[in-house]
Amino acid sequence: MSNKLEVLSEHRCFEGMQRFYKHDSSAIGLPMRFSVYIPPAAAADPNVKVPVLFYLAGLTCTEETFMIKGGAQQWAARHGIMLVTPDTSPRGANVPGEDDGWDFGTGAGFYLDATQEPWSKHYRMESYVADELFRIATTELPGDATRAGIFGHSMGGHGALVLAQRHKDKYRSVSAFAPISSPTKCPWGHKAFSGYLGDDKKQWEQYDASLLMEKSQCPFPGGILVDQGMADNFLAEQLYPEAFEAACKAAGQPLTLRRHEGYDHGYYFISTFMEDHMAFHAKQLKA
Repeated sequence: MSNKLEVLSEHRCFEGMQRFYKHDSSAIGLPMRFSVYIPPAAAADPNVKVPVLFYLAGLTCTEETFMIKGGAQQWAARHGIMLVTPDTSPRGANVPGEDDGWDFGTGAGFYLDATQEPWSKHYRMESYVADELFRIATTELPGDATRAGIFGHSMGGHGALVLAQRHKDKYRSVSAFAPISSPTKCPWGHKAFSGYLGDDKKQWEQYDASLLMEKSQCPFPGGILVDQGMADNFLAEQLYPEAFEAACKAAGQPLTLRRHEGYDHGYYFISTFMEDHMAFHAKQLKA
């Protein structure tokens, strides 16, 4: 399928441009949507290349959620960074059962490449994000392939921590909000991995950020930033930040894990600390 980009809408924002795109994805085999914030310098001159930061959203979200709720554009404009956000799964794959639950199937692609039928035909979010969308953002759009970072929330935090480690040649910086840090331990992960990857636990381990980190040796010397709300109702059962913290310690990986009293799992929490994450990535991508 071709990658011809269709602009669905565009909106001037903090002197830059907020756009929403649709295209036929070769990785997914279906039309996909994504959103982009182009900072002022690149919006004024399409030949200007700027650092690019990919954001992976959580369960039930779309390519619009972060751009509407995250409050990131003002900081992206200030730091001169392009933001790119994909959808969270294929749409219209017509897989039986894909709309039966909110935590598996539509809106819940888990940023992996499924190996089990019938999911394996279209549910290829790792290839989409790390290969196809990365290429589009750095060739057809003004992202600089040598200055790319990734971050995300919840399921997308899992995706960011995993894809950053599985594609270290592409991402120079990584951070997360309330990530699913050890999906092999939690109900969300068990459901997704058994459905998409089957019963082979060795395959599961390839998409567990904590287990990947345990086998590493400081893959991100500039550090990793994770923010976690302590009033998050998913914290105890689903997220396991302490597992990632222990893995980073074992790997000699610098980690700043901030625990915030009173904050929950939603975008009020995310938007509160967005300025910090944007500055964290800017420091590494613009070094």
